[in-house]
Amino acid sequence: MASLSLRSGGLRLSRLYRTNIRPALASIIGNREFSSQPEQGAIDGKGYLMGSEKSTMRAAVLWEPKKPMVVEDLRMPRPKTGEVLIKTKACGVCHSDLHVIKADQPYPSPVVLGHEITGEVVEHGPHTDAATLKRVPVGARVVGAFIMPCGGCFFCVKGEEDLCETFFKYNRGMGGLYDGSTRLYQASTGRPIFMYSMGGLAEYCVVPTHAVAPLAPSLPYTESAIIGCAVFTAYGAMKNAADMRAGETVAVIGTGGVGSSCVQVARAFGGRQIIAVDVSEKALTNAKKMGATHTVNASSENVVDRIREITGGRGVDVAVEALGKAPTFVQAIQAVREGGKAVMVGLAPAGVTAQVDIAKLVRRKVQIIGSYGGRARQDLPTIITLAEMGFLKIESAVTQKCSLEEADATYAAMDRGEITGRAVVDIDPSLGSA
Repeated sequence: MASLSLRSGGLRLSRLYRTNIRPALASIIGNREFSSQPEQGAIDGKGYLMGSEKSTMRAAVLWEPKKPMVVEDLRMPRPKTGEVLIKTKACGVCHSDLHVIKADQPYPSPVVLGHEITGEVVEHGPHTDAATLKRVPVGARVVGAFIMPCGGCFFCVKGEEDLCETFFKYNRGMGGLYDGSTRLYQASTGRPIFMYSMGGLAEYCVVPTHAVAPLAPSLPYTESAIIGCAVFTAYGAMKNAADMRAGETVAVIGTGGVGSSCVQVARAFGGRQIIAVDVSEKALTNAKKMGATHTVNASSENVVDRIREITGGRGVDVAVEALGKAPTFVQAIQAVREGGKAVMVGLAPAGVTAQVDIAKLVRRKVQIIGSYGGRARQDLPTIITLAEMGFLKIESAVTQKCSLEEADATYAAMDRGEITGRAVVDIDPSLGSA
């Protein structure tokens, strides 16, 4: 037995994607430290849809881990070159934020959390190229992905934007954007406030242009926020990591926001048997609505035995672990067939390890693949189109909505296991649901 650390990986597109979904899509698609000084210069309002009088915004600030978030006034952020300012419509409530709140993941504070958003473009940074102005003009409805690729690092050039080293160094490592500074400052003091991804729990947010994609007019603003992480992560796991093929069998262990999205994507890719595993009957009922063909209640059934029973003793082609816990990590490995793929998307607190049988891993060619999100420029437009076509039912995946003032309480409810599926913070009701 030996400890094993997760690795990201990606393979080819699924056969279903190549033969069924891609043609359908084609038919409808014609190094610096952070500055402690606030941004200088008055807001002139140019490009803002709400007028020039707006100089502050509201945001939910986590001043320190394990403390409640507080809604504060921050200075209006300004986009720099390669960035857009978005008037935030909605932001999803994700366990990744909870890891920061609970100090399971070290992160600079104070910080504005929230990393899957929808909204309206209100300003471009200076020197924006013509292609970007055409793709996401002022007034465009957009989705923002939590992995915000720089577009020019070693991995981005290779097309592996989910490994963007600039994002992981400057945002996940230092809490800002790619010039080495944050865009957020407290209105009253000018104190810098860090950003988790774009800091979506705010009325406005600055996002690198590579991380945004136009939102189809037919898709609702609020529910579409989950496209930027929950669905984005599920799609990356199934397409890039698992290379899922039509007719394969899939088990999803943990059917919260990301897990239930994995069920949906597996169904869209033509999964023959899709087995949802959870300890909550409510979550399993929801997973059935998302497309699961079978459910296993881990609180009363032996997960691995039941999965093998459903699959005729063989195990599944693909098992997805969406909880980030050592026992379920092992379950996913044990649940796959010989030569199968165990894809790990659940984030665990730093330092958590799990044990595997190396001999079985080697002799039976079991693949263990880490997967963290998708590839924004490649995957985000496709996901949006899949939702537009009805392959993904995002409205059914959102089970709770709240206001910005209720965000902290909603994260607490998620921590207590009281939210099935995904919750979304409706930050600007004035933009409407459509």
